[in-house]
Amino acid sequence: MAEQVDVYWSFRSPYSYLVTPDLLKLKEDFDVDVNLRVVLPIAVRSKAALFDPSNMKPVMYILMDSLRRAEFLGMPLAFPRPDPVAQNQQTFEVSEDQPYIFWISKLGVEAQRQGKGIEFAVNVSRHIWGGTENWHVGDYLAKAAAEAGLDFTQMEKAIEGDTHLNEIEDNQKALDAAGHWGVPTMVVKGEPFFGQDRIDTLRWRLEKLGLAKA
Repeated sequence: MAEQVDVYWSFRSPYSYLVTPDLLKLKEDFDVDVNLRVVLPIAVRSKAALFDPSNMKPVMYILMDSLRRAEFLGMPLAFPRPDPVAQNQQTFEVSEDQPYIFWISKLGVEAQRQGKGIEFAVNVSRHIWGGTENWHVGDYLAKAAAEAGLDFTQMEKAIEGDTHLNEIEDNQKALDAAGHWGVPTMVVKGEPFFGQDRIDTLRWRLEKLGLAKA
């Protein structure tokens, strides 16, 4: 029986986007089920400004580091247009009206319910973070879903109601119980591995567990 690797992941996180190819490779190289567990961005979860506008060092470092990491990995990276989270870029205040993040997060939950969570995340985040302007309109997401083997029209119907939001809340509680708060966090046998740059350490652990495919 395959071991489960839970991946706590956000559509607003550049590092979540950058880890997606490695998550697909985990499925190829190890006897594991990679379970996408979508969470809301911290800014939305906490309903508070994530950064202090009087101290821009954290923002500038994340921008610099994510671009550097993308270049290192050979992946395109551009700030999303539109941002999945409606937020004032000067004050960092998060808007009460969020037209994108709940919608796209629920679609991620539905993709996982249909067994294609990582595949959907790979294809969609490539548009959000790879430079596709107005990724939320037209047929970008429908094509991304089709590439993952999913029917986007059916998915949109499936996310009506509250069950997908309830699952996102459960994922957030599980991330906290696993001992972390950020994304991407991968958890195997209760052990968390936080950050895109911890994928090699996770692979080492899976090898130690005897899960490498022959």
